[in-house]
Amino acid sequence: MKSPKIGWIIDEVKDYVFIALGCLGYCIGFCTFMLPYEFTPGGMTGVSAIIYYATGFPTQYSYFIINAILLAIGLKILGFKFFAKTIYATLCITFFLSVVQNMIALPDGSLPKVVGDQPFMAAVLGACIEGAALALVFINNGSTGGTDIIAAIVNKYKNFSMGRVLMWLDFIIVSSSFLVFHDWNKVVTGYVILLISMILLDYTMTSATQSVQFTIISDKHEEIAQQINNDVQRGVTELYGEGWYSKQERRVLIVMARRRESQQIFRLIKRIDNKAFVTMTKVVGVYGEGFDHIKT
Repeated sequence: MKSPKIGWIIDEVKDYVFIALGCLGYCIGFCTFMLPYEFTPGGMTGVSAIIYYATGFPTQYSYFIINAILLAIGLKILGFKFFAKTIYATLCITFFLSVVQNMIALPDGSLPKVVGDQPFMAAVLGACIEGAALALVFINNGSTGGTDIIAAIVNKYKNFSMGRVLMWLDFIIVSSSFLVFHDWNKVVTGYVILLISMILLDYTMTSATQSVQFTIISDKHEEIAQQINNDVQRGVTELYGEGWYSKQERRVLIVMARRRESQQIFRLIKRIDNKAFVTMTKVVGVYGEGFDHIKT
């Protein structure tokens, strides 16, 4: 049996590995689908993109400089603990921005348009990849810094939620691309990218932690509980209840399971007692043995 300290170290190493993978995925989506088509996503990568479009200054350098300034301010205000993985993610993105661009660049230094003359498809693909990649970072307690730092500072001193501050910052960043291109089509496409990436981010994070809770009332509760325990290998909690109208004592089974296990449980219940009363509720975030570890 591994000690809690070893288990904590393993979890931390996994976090850093997956944060790096998420940063790599984000940079692939950004460099492959955003920069070649001159789209502006949200966050500090969006600011770096605008600087790149206006001046040609490499995105990895502007991204690193802006984040270094924000991190220095944030460290003084919020403390080091808040930024341990943010610093790591910032360094990862800075590194991968350079690597990915060098890998895909054409001989003349320009970036290829991988889906040809279909900018909207590029926007959708890039937004999907960025959203899913950011979810991988956030699930593992990471942060890409930038606007997250500004939002955290504002949240500390003002009664504004981080989500609202981030939304307004992203809106301002995307809208600022009009100053470079004077093209509302690109601005509107930037809004679409924001929306798609946020939807994918939310969906990916929810899917990764989503479980279900079964409430089962049956005369064959003992057999159902035993089969769930043996076949699905999930724990069962038995509660004592009483029907309000009939005043009959009933046993109520509570089962927590992964969403992918729900059909197996339904089939098992139907096989034993097809008249059982069953409810299934989606649950986001179940922590403990057999599920996710509590992360701080």
